[in-house]
Amino acid sequence: MVPMMLAAGHDLTGLDKDLYSRCTFGPEPDSIPTLNRDIRDIETDDLVGFDAIVHLAGLSNDPLGDLDPELTYEINHLASVKLAKAAKAANVSRFVFSSSCSNYGAGGEALLDEHAPFNPVTPYGVSKVRVEQDVVELADSSFSPTFLRSATAYGVSPRLRFDLVLNNLVAWAFATGLIYIKSDGTPWRPIVHIEDISRAFLAVVEAPRELVHNECFNVGRTADNYRVSELAEIVRDTVPGCKIEYAAENGPDKRCYRVNCDKLPNTLPNFKPRWDARMGANELYAAYQRVGLVMDDFEGSRYKRVAHIKYLQQSGVLDSALRWKDETADPTRRTALAAA
Repeated sequence: MVPMMLAAGHDLTGLDKDLYSRCTFGPEPDSIPTLNRDIRDIETDDLVGFDAIVHLAGLSNDPLGDLDPELTYEINHLASVKLAKAAKAANVSRFVFSSSCSNYGAGGEALLDEHAPFNPVTPYGVSKVRVEQDVVELADSSFSPTFLRSATAYGVSPRLRFDLVLNNLVAWAFATGLIYIKSDGTPWRPIVHIEDISRAFLAVVEAPRELVHNECFNVGRTADNYRVSELAEIVRDTVPGCKIEYAAENGPDKRCYRVNCDKLPNTLPNFKPRWDARMGANELYAAYQRVGLVMDDFEGSRYKRVAHIKYLQQSGVLDSALRWKDETADPTRRTALAAA
């Protein structure tokens, strides 16, 4: 998202606690001016002079959110609402929140649009719902929030994650010859490439206010709803010589939902998603070949969010509240590279 917005002519400042500075995949991207801060600590004065906030920060998935549900609500919900209120007080006119299709949770077989009821099944999903419900009440003539409910991300990026379904399946196939499925393969997953997520945020930031004011949008392509078993078959077609294997005693995942993503491109015709699962699988396979990916890379602590947090805590540099124990001595501190 950072290089995409820079290329579009925007001036950016990052806000990043930098928990994942050790987790860069490939070369470091270009840096931007950054506040190395926790969103829990941001105040109104920090935000004066900005036109828009793209709020991506938080505990980023279900396993990490499950680690400490109360901490998840503190960071993902309460700190996000505090940030929105501070932005409004600082006269920041646009606030684009990274919500999630996890809001729909146990959605079943129906194709869900933005009017579908919320049914989150994890603290992560609940926290996203609560932010939407609270921030929508802050909207007025001078403060315009928008909520982007992204599908499950995939694709190569500088902070690539292996706890995402397509990224993980291709990694298993490449490194082991097995496509390892940890459920029974029946759950539905809408997926979206990280570049298309970035395009969505850029499109909303640049959109006429009246088109996106206090609106929510599913982010992805309606055609890209897949059962996990279907994704496995795509990976099998992509990585030569691999085969599909299901975990012992696997069962259905209660997180199962399909989403309709037509509203955003219909509202903003300049937003055109470009990726599908087969293109993404090929991109991932090529990237894993370039670096010679091995199992320790994707099953270890470097590229899995919850495993990395546990590693930092066990190393004694991060406390139970996810705060650095010693900001000046912590060896992981680097210039932040992500806008938030």
